[in-house]
Amino acid sequence: MNKIFRNHFAFFLFVVPALVMYATFYILPLLNSLQYSVTSWNGINEPVYNGFDNFAKALSDEQFWIALKNNIYFVLFSVFIQVPVIVIISILVSGVRRLLEFYKVTVYLPSILSTAAVAVIWQFVYQPDAGLMNQILKVLGLESLTRLWLGDPDTSMLAILVTNAWQWTGFYIVLVLAAIFAVPREILEAGTMDGAVGWRKAWLLTIPLIRPVIIVVMLLSITGAMKALDIVLIMTNGGPFGSSEVMATYMYKQAYSYSDFGYANAISIIICVFTAIISLIFHLLTRRRKGADEV
Repeated sequence: MNKIFRNHFAFFLFVVPALVMYATFYILPLLNSLQYSVTSWNGINEPVYNGFDNFAKALSDEQFWIALKNNIYFVLFSVFIQVPVIVIISILVSGVRRLLEFYKVTVYLPSILSTAAVAVIWQFVYQPDAGLMNQILKVLGLESLTRLWLGDPDTSMLAILVTNAWQWTGFYIVLVLAAIFAVPREILEAGTMDGAVGWRKAWLLTIPLIRPVIIVVMLLSITGAMKALDIVLIMTNGGPFGSSEVMATYMYKQAYSYSDFGYANAISIIICVFTAIISLIFHLLTRRRKGADEV
């Protein structure tokens, strides 16, 4: 390995292809999107430069602000509801002595399904007449709680959030489980001898020790929430009345329904910037918390 690092040709041979792939499939598309975001372009004719009109249009577009708000709901749901559930389930599964592999496979199964399949399955779950959700509520005597889940502006976004969480929770649980099983057994045994058992041990020992992985899971959840597209398109197409619209679906519609590719590219740049800002804020908060814990 040391010989490879000293050999500039070998270093070049391994690094440059990755850089070329990164530039080709990330940097160049991003620059193209930035270029078209300051134009008026229908995807066919020659783009016409219009300055920052597309960004000004977004700031005054009520539907865009609704989409932005829904993305924030996605982020908050992922961080404050989905991640704690992931950690709790991971701790419970890690304590299983029998059929551990069965439970791991079971929680991971939804993650291997395509988003389109998941969306269609949950459309049937939320179906108002024969759907599983309303049928369970009726059996429990809670018929007053039955809803037109995907057709009600008050519940459509929540229904999508639950579906998205169901699909990806298993993937994150596997990551957290790997971190839990990597915790040195000696530390846990010492904690048990000192009286840390059950959830007390999980809170005082396990969670602090797997904190880096939890942070990674949170960051992945945030970025995933910001780029949500297909599940919303299939389940509600942003409806009813735009109540479940997110920025990615709004961008998609502006491009392929209204042929306003300039405005769509401007929205894509806003998504990129907004995601970077949220990720940076999250990084600074976790870094400050880490510094405070070390002090």
